[in-house]
Parts: sequence; structure tokens; C-alpha cells
Amino acid sequence: MKQERLVVIGNGMVGQKYLDHLVADGLHQRYQVTVLCAESRPAYDRVHLSDFFTGRSSEDLSLVPALFFERHGIELRLSEGAASIDLQNKTIRTAKGATLDYDKLVLATGSYPFVPPVPGRGRPSCLVYRTIEDLEAIMASGRDAEVGVVIGGGLLGLEAAKALRDIGLQTHVVEFAPRLMAVQVDDGGGALLRRKIEQLGVFVHTGMNTTEIIDGEFYRHRLNFADGEHLEADLVVFSAGIRPQDTLARDAGLAVGERGGIVIDNHCRTSDPDVYAIGECALWGGRIYGLVAPGYQMASAAVSHLRHRRDEALAVPFTGADMSTKLKLMGVDVASLGDAHASTPGACCYRYEDERKQIYKKLVVSEDGRRLLGGVLVGDAREYNTLLQLMLNDMALPETPEQLILPAARGAAPTLDVTRLPDSATLCQCQNVTKGTLCRAIAEGHCDLAAIKQCTGAATGCGSCEPLVQTLLDTSGVAADALTEVGI
Repeated sequence: MKQERLVVIGNGMVGQKYLDHLVADGLHQRYQVTVLCAESRPAYDRVHLSDFFTGRSSEDLSLVPALFFERHGIELRLSEGAASIDLQNKTIRTAKGATLDYDKLVLATGSYPFVPPVPGRGRPSCLVYRTIEDLEAIMASGRDAEVGVVIGGGLLGLEAAKALRDIGLQTHVVEFAPRLMAVQVDDGGGALLRRKIEQLGVFVHTGMNTTEIIDGEFYRHRLNFADGEHLEADLVVFSAGIRPQDTLARDAGLAVGERGGIVIDNHCRTSDPDVYAIGECALWGGRIYGLVAPGYQMASAAVSHLRHRRDEALAVPFTGADMSTKLKLMGVDVASLGDAHASTPGACCYRYEDERKQIYKKLVVSEDGRRLLGGVLVGDAREYNTLLQLMLNDMALPETPEQLILPAARGAAPTLDVTRLPDSATLCQCQNVTKGTLCRAIAEGHCDLAAIKQCTGAATGCGSCEPLVQTLLDTSGVAADALTEVGI
């Protein structure tokens, strides 16, 4: 029987995760698989992209095992993106002029950096921060530079600022909003984050609207602001958010959102049932998910539907994803959970701040105080995993919820009794690994962190779940006994 043809457009983190699931399920043997990748190298770790400036090579950042494509019979075409899609004839024209037929198509085209329409944005040494090639351009431009400025004070903007500082530039961050990381943290958390970032030698300018970039008097560029102020720099990096890479889909006639994004259903199918979209290019429930973990869940859902396409009731759907996140920005712990801004009707807040130790913590709870809705942690995020599991599993809070963020008598963060969590609880958000999966791996003899990582993939993404996974390992005797009792 002739193999069906499956084409995947895009080989970023989510596109590669799709292939990993495809291979794990053995579906790569059912299809003739071709991958189009516009970049010159296969998938690499964008989450840790800034490590490139501290000595990690592109090979170190690679997410593709050696000989992955050759071993599994998957054709990878590097430096060859897609130029157009013909839905009626089920063909793709590549950027190099080739024509590919497909039976099933997966769009994993990701996103592109948003560059504000500022006059002068195309000047030399005005760059973006997105790919390894972008980083190489920043390093090259920075060799004869003294001052660098990042336009954008969100997650990626602060990562870009770290990169400029790592190459020895005096670094400035210019943000239009009144605080850094305006989406993830509130005013209190933003104020502390700003103080800590400035103590690291980075100059922060919030509430600034850049109107133009022109020749500087002392440095290459002069950024003029709406309030009449200005700032000069040799290097400008735009990191003002992302936009879904949906042009291919739009031109082909697939349904896209009013503000962009390829519309998908719970199985990640587009308006054409033979075309899937996953990751940052996809719009589910009117929302673009700009983190890698939801993209991984979409990849899993799309492969599940491909496996069960004749009985889609068996397929595991994508039903949305939590956007909580924990990271370390220039050495500063920052975490944001759920409804961080208390927008839920009736929500109540608890706040703890220690100006001397530079710690800010906030809990958002339901009106009756029984459920955790969200939170913000800056300067100390040890409680993150406990709070995340309480929120995701809708667990009852103690009668005094504030104790969850108040300093413990011996300085230890409150610990979560992992045995109370259901097997369905997702402990690793990046790789979508549940407690039940981990318990089974432990019962099968994977009894240390390295073995668990290798077996399940848990704690191999951002790493924030590692303490929780280790806690589960530490109670492995209890977990193994529980599994034995139920016959697993």
C-alpha cells in the first residue's frame, strides 16, 4: 500500500516535538514525512537562547538527537521554507521552487518578532532577538559598540538585555508600559523587579514611547521619545513581542483570527481538515499561546488525532493551557501564576513584601478564600511549584492562605504533600508529564533524577519542576507501594 505523504512546515521547538511524538507512536512508518525548515539548522532550544552569549554553541542548544532524521526515514530540507500552499490540489511550493504533494499538512511556522513602525527601524545595527542568526548579528554588531538599548521590557526583552550585558555593553531597556513584564506581574512586583534589574547595572526607562531613530551625536543612533527626551546607543534590539507567522495560511485561504493566528479546533485542525496548526502560529479559543509548553501540548494533540483519525473520540484533545511561568531573569527569580492581576470578580489578594531582602509575593484567592486563582513572586520563587499545583488541581487552601507566602520559621518554603495530588496532576508543564506517569516510571526502576529525565522527559524543559520531581522521587517508596496496591 502506498504511503501517505505528511509535510511539516517548520522545525522549531514545537515542530520537533511533533516529530518526537510521531516517532514515539510509530506513525512515521505509516507516512512519507518531509520537513521544511527555513533556518539553516534543525530545532534548537530557544528557551535558553541567551546561553549562546555565555559560551554555549548552536550544537549545545540543539534539540535533535544525532542522526534522528536519517534513522527514522524523515526528510529534512534545511534553508528551504514554504512559499505557498494550494489547498485544492494539496501541494506546497517551496522557497526553492520545488513542488511537494501532501495528504496531511502540519503548520508549525511559529512567530516573528514584532518591530514597532518607528521611523529609522531599518538602520544598520537595529536588530531583533529571535534566532541564532539574530544572536550572531548582535554579537558582530556589538564588537565595536559601547551602548546597547532594548526596545521592549517583557520576558524576551529582559533576556535580550542580559545578552547585551553579557557582551559588555552599557545596557538600557525602553518599555512603553509603566512597568517591566506588564503582562506577568503587578505594580508591586514590577517595581521590585525594576530595582533589582537596575542594581545589576541595567538602565530602565518605562512609560517611554519611541517616535524615531536618527543619527546620534556621540553614538550611532539617537532614539527620540514622545515626551521630548532622547537616548543614544550604538546598537538597538527590538524585542517588543511576537506575532503569529500565519501568512502562508492566510494566503492559502485558511481561516485566521482578526488579529492574526491560524484558527484551530480541539484537535489542532484548521478550517481545512487535512491541515493542522500547532504552536505560536495557532489561534485556539481566540488566544495565541506564546509559551513552549502549550505548543508541546498542541503537538501531542495533533499526533493523537492523526493516530485516531478514524475514531477521533479516542484522540486526546487540546483544551487550552495554563500560562503560568517561572524564570530567572539576570539572576532574579520571577514567577507569575494564573490570574496574577486579580481580574476575577470577587477575587481577594494577600501581599508580602520585604524591602531589605528585596522579596515581593502576592496571592490571589477566590472570594471565599478557598481556592487559589493566581499569584506573583519576585526575588524568591521557592513556593512556585506548591502554589501552581494548588491552583491547577483546585485544591482547598488552608484557613489562613497568607501562610503560603509568609516566611517560614526556618526560612524554608512551604512544601506540598505530593501524595495528595491526583495521578492526573501535571508536574512538568513543559513536557506535559503527569504524576501518574512519573510514579509508573519510578515503579519500573527509574529511581533517580537522571533516569526520570531520560525516561519521561520531565524537568528537561525550563527546569522549574525539578524540585517537585525530586520530592516525588524522595517519596518513591510510598508511590511504588500505592501503584502495587492498584495493580499497576
